Amino acid sequence: MKLFEIIEAIEKVAPPSLQEDYDNSGLLVGSPQSEVKKALLTLDTTEAVVQEAIAEGCDLIITHHPIVFRGLKRLNGSNYVERVVMAAIKNNIAIYACHTNLDNVLKQGVNSKIAAKLGLSDVQILKPMQQALMKLTVFTPHTHADAVREALFAGGAGHVGNYDECSFNIHGQGTFRGGENTNPVIGKKGERTSLEEQRIEVLLPKNRFSQVMKSLRIAHPYEEIAYYSVDLNNAWQDAGSGLIGILENPVRGDLFPAFIKESLNAEVVRFTAPVAWVKKVAVCGGSGAFLIKNALQSGADAYITGDVKYHEFFDAENRMMICDPGHYETEQFTIELFAEILSEKFPNFATRFSHTYTNPIQYHY
Repeated sequence: MKLFEIIEAIEKVAPPSLQEDYDNSGLLVGSPQSEVKKALLTLDTTEAVVQEAIAEGCDLIITHHPIVFRGLKRLNGSNYVERVVMAAIKNNIAIYACHTNLDNVLKQGVNSKIAAKLGLSDVQILKPMQQALMKLTVFTPHTHADAVREALFAGGAGHVGNYDECSFNIHGQGTFRGGENTNPVIGKKGERTSLEEQRIEVLLPKNRFSQVMKSLRIAHPYEEIAYYSVDLNNAWQDAGSGLIGILENPVRGDLFPAFIKESLNAEVVRFTAPVAWVKKVAVCGGSGAFLIKNALQSGADAYITGDVKYHEFFDAENRMMICDPGHYETEQFTIELFAEILSEKFPNFATRFSHTYTNPIQYHY
């Protein structure tokens, strides 16, 4: 199949617009029009991973961490980033990265996978994304209101938390007059037309606006669609940083690090003084110390993330456990996510989990 088809399937779950400003997710090497027969799934793209792709006959590497974060000024093999890119190009292997946009989704995201490994239920975004929603108001003839609503919902509008097909509707009277270059569906050009209309309001993520408008244009009868949009400050509950959920069976605080180690297949767990019992758990894959205060404010008994610095452990203020099993350890299951997303869309497409251990950190016991 074409590479762009695979990219579309992944980005339907994790839209590129959800990635952080510093990130570089997307197609890093290769053409979206290229044919792809087999993909290697990995957390990092190292030289060993490229060699594994060559040996496995893979013409695509899907990775969580982008190999290129900053612009390359030259390709002469002076560092591992340049060598990886050069080897991929030489062997016609495309590299596609899906990083913080996959971190920031509630469903089928990095943190939802961690939550599943821990057995958390009732999961919610820990720090919902701000200024990512908008309200769209559309005016349509009363006779076409049902079709227009269906089009808005089909395009991705009308989702509020666990509810969908949400809209607000007002019945009223609309007027318009078409100019000489118009061809009105209702009424005659040059004459004022009055008819029963419905005003339909829906919420939608800003990144779905183009798709919603495309769907709307197909269903709306007017030559000139009457609509307006407004950006909102509402928190988007389906996207943002970290997750928080509930352990069905609370774990004693002194046993919780061992529980993490087993659940996440971690080598070691760094942690603060145990609380009595852990029931409410916040998580963030990778480097998540920036969410410690959010975890505290949410009432979490424990917060699991990676790359916590010495002084950041004090931020728990003896009210919450901070547990750090490692950056790699909290994100290693991301390749399972890639496999699940692709198998749902393309059941017969060949994917391979990379067997190359890319964690640069080693442990001495």
